[in-house]
Amino acid sequence: MRKTIVTGAIALAALAAGAFAAYGESVSASESEAKPPHRHWHFEGPFGTYDRAAAQRGYQVYHDVCAACHSLSLLAYRNLMELGLSENQVKDLIKDIQVPALGDDGQPIERPARLSDRFKKPFPNTAAAAAANNGKAPPDLSVIVKAREEGPDYIHALLNGYTDPPKGFTLPPGAQYNKYFPGHAIRMPKPLSDGQVEYTDGTPATVDQYGRDISAFLMWAAEPTLDARKRLGFQVFVFLIVLTVLLYFTKKRVWHEVLHHPELLEPRPPTEYRRG
Repeated sequence: MRKTIVTGAIALAALAAGAFAAYGESVSASESEAKPPHRHWHFEGPFGTYDRAAAQRGYQVYHDVCAACHSLSLLAYRNLMELGLSENQVKDLIKDIQVPALGDDGQPIERPARLSDRFKKPFPNTAAAAAANNGKAPPDLSVIVKAREEGPDYIHALLNGYTDPPKGFTLPPGAQYNKYFPGHAIRMPKPLSDGQVEYTDGTPATVDQYGRDISAFLMWAAEPTLDARKRLGFQVFVFLIVLTVLLYFTKKRVWHEVLHHPELLEPRPPTEYRRG
């Protein structure tokens, strides 16, 4: 019996030591993760609004680079008009896009994209997307900003975080080192380089600027009604302030006579009520 107790105690101690070691490794690993630096965004704060010009440039980066692998399944092409583009401008942007459809005979065909069409997916299904990307399907970007804790800061940092791995770090086959990606080994090759996308408004064509613009565009894609929601919230706030002031003066008016004529609070005989 005593031998059994000793053996059990030794096993428990070994298990605790292993758990402590694993915890220490996890802490070290988490401490090695670089936290994306916070950047100022035009849409931040209660009065922040979307920078339409930056979001338009971000769409250009998405169209020229990201759309080859990543989908935006929750957006339709007509939504681009909410970025300040006219109907003709949007039609000009999508004039060369062919989307899958069915012909009159029920056979699959491709036709020019319409404003009502959702953004064309780069792959017909998830299996095809995974087969073309080292076994891992690229994520849909419709709400990717909302799905990450640091939101646009993470997207910007990830696109600018590709560096050479530190000494002693072993990358899996087909992976790239990114100091902001969890685990640092990311299968997406570095997507952007300076001068890759040409801006027509004179904005610097750098990876840092691309990251800012695509982050602004993806934030808009995830929450296109942000500006309207903030305007409505401000209007409600002003309405509540005005209502509070009106209720205060109404209360003062109603109780004015009572405060100055306390005899009004005294009970009246029933006969007075009848006469009244």
